[in-house]
Amino acid sequence: MARIFVDLLSLTGKKGGMEIYARQLYRELGRLAPEHEYIGYFSTEGWQLDRSWFPGEAIASGISGENRFAWAWGELTCGRAAAKAGADLLHSPMTLGPWRTSMPAVISMHDMLYWSHPQYMSTPLYTEPVKAIERLTARNATRVLTISEESRQAIIRYLKVPADRIDLVPLAGSSVPGADRSRASENGPMVLATGNRRPHKNWPSLIRALPLVAPEHRPRVIVTGSHGDDPLRAVVEETGMQDWVELKSWVDDDEMRELYSTATVLAMPSFADGFSLPALEAMMAGLPVMISDLPVYREVVGDVALFTDPNDLSSIAAAMTTAATRPDILGDLTERGYERAALFSWERTARGTLESFEKALAAGRRR
Repeated sequence: MARIFVDLLSLTGKKGGMEIYARQLYRELGRLAPEHEYIGYFSTEGWQLDRSWFPGEAIASGISGENRFAWAWGELTCGRAAAKAGADLLHSPMTLGPWRTSMPAVISMHDMLYWSHPQYMSTPLYTEPVKAIERLTARNATRVLTISEESRQAIIRYLKVPADRIDLVPLAGSSVPGADRSRASENGPMVLATGNRRPHKNWPSLIRALPLVAPEHRPRVIVTGSHGDDPLRAVVEETGMQDWVELKSWVDDDEMRELYSTATVLAMPSFADGFSLPALEAMMAGLPVMISDLPVYREVVGDVALFTDPNDLSSIAAAMTTAATRPDILGDLTERGYERAALFSWERTARGTLESFEKALAAGRRR
């Protein structure tokens, strides 16, 4: 049995896939390994959210995960909080973590986009501190967990972490309960896109490709996931696609179920990524995927998708036309998508994570 201190200072309800990972992983770890004690160190925002998924003691840090300066200071002191709690192991599941701990530490690093694609991430004023924290966190970590071969190679390349200290443990999808795919395209072809508005997601290209689709085949496009004033609104107006594009903020489970039931295809035109939870979730629901032809996405979907070139609007338009006019192709993608998604499970993710924890604990005992 071990006391595992979980750094959840980045949990705010607005971090997308990393938060899904943390919740699903610890729900599964509580089921598979109840002999361990789990101590969650929650941000101010995370403390206000539902915490029923966490399988152990929860501590309110009083530190904001939205305030970048407060959060950075919190990561600096997180190791001391873990020592005070008598932890045997510290796990940071959301890419960033403390850079000094007195006990073994495991860091889950989802991607290296601040290194490989800094032009899409933020201003240098923010990018460079994040890169510095990632470097220090990885240097302190006993084991580094990552979710794709693409990310593993990037961690080796940019952070100089030895390959034998990295454990590759893929993620899994979460089903959308109650989605009724018999209703697909019941109001005509519809492309669904879900996610934040960070530049690497490449949503503007999805909208700019729409006028290239013949009007008689042109699908409606629904993009969820905005916060506040949606930057895509200007793109919609620029292209004159107001009658074809609907921009939504974060949607609740009922509305997401409705969208998954009636969409024709899920679109992911990203320039870069560390994995693709949305693609797995879509395949689990029987929703075909239209996705950029990137090596990291091939790791997830195999050949079960409509592939596009994220730099070529005509390629994206052609895939939308196929989605709107070729139900035979979509039917094949649906059937093979179920098989592909079944290769991934949260139990497999949790077991691989436990193996990494054991390696870190063993290394700590040797020291």
